[in-house]
Amino acid sequence: MTLNSPLISVIIPIYNAERYLDQCLGSVEEQIYRNLEIICLNDGSTDGSLGIMQEHATQDDRIRIIDKQNQGYGASCNRGLKEAQGDYVSIVEPDDWIEPSMYKDMLAFADQLDAPIDIIKTAYWRIVDADTPHQRKLNCSYKGRIRPLKQPFTIKDASHLLCHHPSIWSAIYRREFLELRGIRFKEIPGAGWADNPFLVETLCQTDRIAYLDNAYYCYREETPEKARAFAQRNTLLPIERWNDMMDILERLRVTDAAILRAHNSRGFTYLSGIIKEVDLSHAEVRKATKRMFERMDADLVFADPEISPGCKRMFADLRGIPCPRIRTMAYARGLIAQGIYSIKNTGVSNTLFTTGVYLKNRKKRTGGR
Repeated sequence: MTLNSPLISVIIPIYNAERYLDQCLGSVEEQIYRNLEIICLNDGSTDGSLGIMQEHATQDDRIRIIDKQNQGYGASCNRGLKEAQGDYVSIVEPDDWIEPSMYKDMLAFADQLDAPIDIIKTAYWRIVDADTPHQRKLNCSYKGRIRPLKQPFTIKDASHLLCHHPSIWSAIYRREFLELRGIRFKEIPGAGWADNPFLVETLCQTDRIAYLDNAYYCYREETPEKARAFAQRNTLLPIERWNDMMDILERLRVTDAAILRAHNSRGFTYLSGIIKEVDLSHAEVRKATKRMFERMDADLVFADPEISPGCKRMFADLRGIPCPRIRTMAYARGLIAQGIYSIKNTGVSNTLFTTGVYLKNRKKRTGGR
């Protein structure tokens, strides 16, 4: 590491994470790349999280603890951004961990390109059935799919990144870029999916994105039971965040069809998760869905071969517009291609399992259409 090695500010927003925090902090401290400041934001934890932070801070002087009242994920990340002094900013969630060469490899990759790079993005690991005898480490759903024609690139050349989990933590961001663009998190109570708007704010405001198709970040996925309980408690939250993202696209005057199609896809994905748990006949769900559909370009929806025929019929019904003839063969070919990709990406057994879940809930996910 040279005297000019950039400083990375690692922001860790922490709320009641004592079960996982030692592993998380240890993985950051053990990074091969050493020029880090580690900002731990204790967001009013009521468990032993603060004590774990303090214990680590006595052993590593790169750790700085900010003990604050509970304000939620977005506000904590914003405080971290305000305190950060680094050339780059990284966000690590306290129930996850990162592999030792993450920052070293990201910076080495960026050094091969024309500087400065505003966002260095990578793939990530999905940790399924975490902390059980059945724990599995799977590739994320965009691994191998991001192939921009050149590096660095703009998001319209790799819009597929906008279809998936926001995974804002599988990237580092040039702090000056965030400051110049005035990019901050939406301050929503609790976790609130504040990562959704941040994804669009960052990826849609630069033409200097670099992508490294290696995975380093280990993301603990929620159990199906926790995901179900969240959906029932926060039924409309995904659509609210979709609207926030659409607000940003409109504010930035984004008109690129690939980006808008990707955002439409996210909307249908979120809606499918909602009506799997809460029927579309529910008045508030129906009202929110209709409003979301009204913000989508109908021509883009009907022309998209990756949106299912059932979803297109649902879209037309709620919009009160005629549904054009649907070319089912294009959708079927897409499903086959997705199956082949999934087998290569996550293996046969996982593909068979996810296909079974998809088929079981297919009608419910499209409102019975």
